[in-house]
Amino acid sequence: MKKIFFLLILVICFVLPFCTSTKKAASKHPPRLTYAADIQPLVVANCSPCHIPPKGNKKPFDSYSTVKSDIDEIIMRIQKNPTDRGFMPFKHAKLADSIISKFVSWKSEGLLEN
Repeated sequence: MKKIFFLLILVICFVLPFCTSTKKAASKHPPRLTYAADIQPLVVANCSPCHIPPKGNKKPFDSYSTVKSDIDEIIMRIQKNPTDRGFMPFKHAKLADSIISKFVSWKSEGLLEN
């Protein structure tokens, strides 16, 4: 009986270290939006040339700090309908809801820079 018990303990000691999962734990939260990775490309694509110097003659949105300080105004204007006064992007079609939701999500997630 002692031999069986000893053999069982020995097998457990050698087998258990190899019994690990190779699957990574799935993230419960999607990656958070950042200015550099998610918002800046949208601003450049949708707000230039008017808000991107040197060609832009409107308030510049070429840096994290300027976009962050005016995020409420930006969101308000891009959520308007094209027939509303103050609608942005001026003289262009309304941005897709997926683009608008990125701005809203970025604000609600804390306006991360990087």
